[in-house]
Amino acid sequence: MDRSRLFQLASLLLTYPDEELRAAGGELRAAAAGVGEFERFVEWLLTGTLTEVQRHYVETFDLRRRSGLYLTYYLHGDTRRRGMALLMLQQRYRVHGLRVADGELPDLLPIVLEFAATAGPGDGEAPLRQHRQGIELLRAALHDARTPYALILDVVCAALPRLTEEDLTALTSLAVDGPPVETVGLAEVGLGPDLAPYPEVCR
Repeated sequence: MDRSRLFQLASLLLTYPDEELRAAGGELRAAAAGVGEFERFVEWLLTGTLTEVQRHYVETFDLRRRSGLYLTYYLHGDTRRRGMALLMLQQRYRVHGLRVADGELPDLLPIVLEFAATAGPGDGEAPLRQHRQGIELLRAALHDARTPYALILDVVCAALPRLTEEDLTALTSLAVDGPPVETVGLAEVGLGPDLAPYPEVCR
């Protein structure tokens, strides 16, 4: 599977599982063919009831701060720097003609993956590389939660450049200290996922 198709499928599978997505089960199976992690995830997605899958999605991504899909949070927390990072990401999209739906933030991982798929390996994949640490933290949190969504992050991480020693050091710091703090409400700072089992997979 080429990188563009890989990122496009990962983007689709990380969206909220509605009736339209499930109705495309045959197409999803065909698209996932040959990539074991995608194949296993699609079978899980199509096996349970729609209500069960939707509840799992909400519990995984909307109710757990440590496994949120908004990448700038991992690097910047709820600080003014995050606002600037969101603005720069929006401007990058605009240059390439990608429009983000009203009310949606541009750092949502499915949107970042869609941009990588459409804009190509250079500028298109730059946001993925820039937020690699956040993606790894999300991946580790999903493994901790034992959710099938971790399979998708495994594929995405394997497609990205290997982690450097500097990356690993920064990841350890983020996992222990949490994102930067400028406002209140970060009750889970310092409760990051255990990264020990995961970095070797993508190195």
